Amino acid sequence: MGHPPDDLEMDNGYWQSLLKDVEKWDSERPAGATNTGPDNETPVLDRRNEIRIAAPPAPSRPSAADGSVKMRSPEPPSAEIWEMLRDAKDQGTVLEVEVTGYNRGGLIVRYHTLRGFVPSSHLTAISPEMDEPSRRNALAAQIGGTFNARVIELDPGRDRIVFSERAVTEEPGESDDKAPSLLREIRPGEVRHGRVTNLTAFGAFVDLGGYEGLVHVSEISWSRVGHPRDVLSIGQPVQVYVMSVDPEEGRVALSLKRTKPDPWHGIESRYHVGQVVHGVVTNVVDFGVFVKVEDDLEGLIHVSELAEGNFLHPRNILHEGDTVTGRVIGVDGSLHRLALSLRNADNQSDT
Repeated sequence: MGHPPDDLEMDNGYWQSLLKDVEKWDSERPAGATNTGPDNETPVLDRRNEIRIAAPPAPSRPSAADGSVKMRSPEPPSAEIWEMLRDAKDQGTVLEVEVTGYNRGGLIVRYHTLRGFVPSSHLTAISPEMDEPSRRNALAAQIGGTFNARVIELDPGRDRIVFSERAVTEEPGESDDKAPSLLREIRPGEVRHGRVTNLTAFGAFVDLGGYEGLVHVSEISWSRVGHPRDVLSIGQPVQVYVMSVDPEEGRVALSLKRTKPDPWHGIESRYHVGQVVHGVVTNVVDFGVFVKVEDDLEGLIHVSELAEGNFLHPRNILHEGDTVTGRVIGVDGSLHRLALSLRNADNQSDT
């Protein structure tokens, strides 16, 4: 399995990827509010057409019986609100939050002057069976409303608050880590049904029926995957293999490729040096061309093995979707390598 990309920072919070979809809220944050969203150094994905935000309500000025105006009590300082949230998380206190917006991953909410996030898998109005339009409509319908929730993740250092509406139905102390019941039932080695809820550069989130797990990009397919959206879509039903479960951190690591046989197993018995193979070009890069020769199995034609003579780029020779006939020049199942060549391939017999 390959090394995780640089933007995989699961130690910084399980829901970090969902929060990356949130726009910079500074222009809409009330005075004195703290920004709860993506880390400042993390690029925000360009999904402005996918995010809906409700304007903050105007301050209320209730009138007294004598006609005078009473100003609303000032909000407590941010430090006091963080302390309130910390106590609420430790004690399992139910809090009322206000919905101010939504994105693909769930709802943006406000508690006093702080902004938080509620993943869609922690909302009672959202089910894994919903298609994408229904899901969006259900999220949009909650803007401007309020509901009760519990704090399930809190990180003041990163201005991150994650709430759960579903957790309200569980009694405080039901488990030491307050993990949802589904999270306590999942076991490594199981194969479960789920539905894709969000796609990021480093993987796909899958709702298992009340809790989301992560399929890292390296676990989506046995062959190379440039971006999860190339092979998956939001709302798609999938079967996933449970790799690991961490109730304390609230993380479930999943795999799509492990529900299928490993195509690299026994590859030396199917391919040998000099063998002629046929395939379809799946990707063209600076250093060569990837060719699909079996389901979930790709070989690489290095740029030096594409053609005789000089050329500027592999795209001057091949393009995605082209059918090619190549010759095997190297096989190594332990390193997941199948090296191919187009040079003199037509002069070789298919043995």
